Amino acid sequence: MTTFKCFVLTVAAAVLFAACPAPDGNTTANTEDTNSDAPATTAAAPTKDALMTLERSAYEAWKSKDAEFWNDFLSDDFVGYGQAGKLDKASASKEYAGADCDVKSYEISDDSMTPLGNDAAFITYKVAVDATCAGQKLPASSWAVGIYVRDGDKWKGAFHAEAPVADPNAPPKPASSAPAAESKDAEKEADAATEALFAVEKKAWEDWKAGNAEGLEQFAGKNMTSLSPADGWTARDVTLKRWMEPCDIKSVSLSEPASVSFGSDYALLTFNSSVDGKCGDQDVPEERGATIYAKEDGAWKAIMTFGTPKN
Repeated sequence: MTTFKCFVLTVAAAVLFAACPAPDGNTTANTEDTNSDAPATTAAAPTKDALMTLERSAYEAWKSKDAEFWNDFLSDDFVGYGQAGKLDKASASKEYAGADCDVKSYEISDDSMTPLGNDAAFITYKVAVDATCAGQKLPASSWAVGIYVRDGDKWKGAFHAEAPVADPNAPPKPASSAPAAESKDAEKEADAATEALFAVEKKAWEDWKAGNAEGLEQFAGKNMTSLSPADGWTARDVTLKRWMEPCDIKSVSLSEPASVSFGSDYALLTFNSSVDGKCGDQDVPEERGATIYAKEDGAWKAIMTFGTPKN
């Protein structure tokens, strides 16, 4: 589930990690050391400082146009969102190389890290950049989320997405065309793991449409964080209040689900959302969404929700 609240953006362009087409359906990230001769010990969970150091090294590679950096930095199952939509490792590596970008500076702040067991974790933060790509000025500030997974003795990027900070002074966007019909073919191709997560996601959006506070409470994990384009990353209680703000929603359509598992208790679901309706005087934009799920008492619960406008 994304922010469940419409917003206005002055520029909808990706910053550094403008990602690439993800594989359809579900994949399982490689988060285990496969060396059978290694002693059976439990690896230490990642630290925020270690992962943020890696994240900054990625921005440095983008700034310096280091095309070779990405092959080893990104996991083989990498997915993310960017200028061309949803992309995979190969095209992400090409875009992140920054061949057509002029990056003068960047600054990361408000960073946070949440472990996903011992072999994966997600980070959230705010990034300010002074850069142009293909002659277009990039948003000055964006909210970002990334997932890292353990691959042997290294940590690799498994997901990245950014959403420009909303401009409170921008005028409302004009109404978009009617929401596209949900892709039944895409749903049929999804595997059982993806279908299970997608069912939870769709119910949450219907609960939002209906103003069902109890349903949204059941959807939200105990320590959930969610992106508000205006307010940034917000905690569970603030998020649930925001989701219950009055909106006039006629219909909700989610499509193109895909998932990646991080062990048996954590997973990432990506999808597209299209809403016919308004929150206040603003139309709800079409978005590319991402939700990180965790097993709590045997049920999938959202622990991170994100959405960025479709370009």
